[in-house]
Amino acid sequence: MNGNREIEVLIVEDDLRVAEIQKRFLEQIEGFQTVGIAASYVEAKTLIEIMQPDLLLLDVFFPDMNGLDLLKETKQQTKQLNVIMITATKEIHKVQEAIQIGVFDYIIKPVVFERFKQSLLRFRDFHRKLVQLEEESLHVTQKQVDKLLRKEIDMGSNEKSYLPKGIDPLTLDKVLEVLGKGVRGLTAEVVANEIGISRTTARRYLEHLVAEDKIAADLAYGTVGRPERVYIVTT
Repeated sequence: MNGNREIEVLIVEDDLRVAEIQKRFLEQIEGFQTVGIAASYVEAKTLIEIMQPDLLLLDVFFPDMNGLDLLKETKQQTKQLNVIMITATKEIHKVQEAIQIGVFDYIIKPVVFERFKQSLLRFRDFHRKLVQLEEESLHVTQKQVDKLLRKEIDMGSNEKSYLPKGIDPLTLDKVLEVLGKGVRGLTAEVVANEIGISRTTARRYLEHLVAEDKIAADLAYGTVGRPERVYIVTT
């Protein structure tokens, strides 16, 4: 294995428009290469066998299969193949099943780029650490194991360690503080004016919080002009 080579990704998604969006998202993240798109069970099994990708982006529901069943098969046959579920399925038992089988992450559609990017960057770090350990030794120390499992450890103890590039924790706290004052929700422009940042920057922070399920977004319809996107604290 070579830690410097691009991580090969197979997209398993029957909606080709969604698959193309994921492919374009991947093109914006350094270190990844899409090696194929599969829209059915037969295509997925064939491409997994031929391409032997490092990572699957996998949906749950297909006309001819259940993605979780494919996940079980691939995990039994290809232990080193990692999977990120990308699906509209929100049922808790489906999420639990995916976690028990061993997915790296579980992303609920519609996919927000910042959440997608965060997941892929975490996987890239994990993959590189694993490759480095395989090249150096067949045995690992407890400290090295802890680093491999850092995504689970830090998500609980130090969530801000995994903030995506361009998201500052202090500014993020200010955004949340301002949102907490807006009972009916605030627009990106109002948040920007309160903090003293640009509207574009405010929107980036707000959409990050939406992707993390920290806040919700809705449309407010006024009497004149287009509807505005408003953001509301949900927790």
